Amino acid sequence: MLDLSTLGTFVVVVLGLFLIPGPAVLLVLTRTMHGGRQAGILTGLGIATGDFVHTLGAAVGLSALLMTSALAFNAVKFVGAAYLVYLGIRALREKQANPHLPALAPVSGSKAFFQAIPAEVLNPKTALFFLAFLPQFVRPEHGSTFLQFATLGLIFVGMSALYTTLIVLTMRPLGRLVKRLTWLTRWQNRIIGVLFISLGLRVAVQTR
Repeated sequence: MLDLSTLGTFVVVVLGLFLIPGPAVLLVLTRTMHGGRQAGILTGLGIATGDFVHTLGAAVGLSALLMTSALAFNAVKFVGAAYLVYLGIRALREKQANPHLPALAPVSGSKAFFQAIPAEVLNPKTALFFLAFLPQFVRPEHGSTFLQFATLGLIFVGMSALYTTLIVLTMRPLGRLVKRLTWLTRWQNRIIGVLFISLGLRVAVQTR
């Protein structure tokens, strides 16, 4: 099973990633603005459900790969580390993202939930991220890799659902706070860039 050090590192990195709003957060904010808190919360739960599907895919596929070839699994980890470093470098070079929310027609809470699931499941960037991200915290010597993948994925899903729910419930005061924290707007790409690069390099060094 996973040790406390690995779990702690995973949770800290995920929290850091959540600080930088992505398409999923923008979708939650938009649904909340047009459909109210219920639609926003259910959209977040739909996104978390989509992430759970990606978790199962990564757990089954990469665990099977490990059983077939430890060398192939290590190759996946190296490719994943390189991908994370690439994401970090790209984030450092990107200009400030457009803060405007996309225009979406208001829908009911249940419809918002079911629309969010395929939107997340069919996002190839999300699938690639899970394939690159989760293996960095799996240690074959600690037991069943499937259970490790599943545990990490479920932690991610749970944190994602909790995070989006908190955003919806605190949307107005949070918006005022973010406006005051102008440094976060200026440095958000640098923060995510450093997180990705650090994680990628950490794994590459450990594998050697």
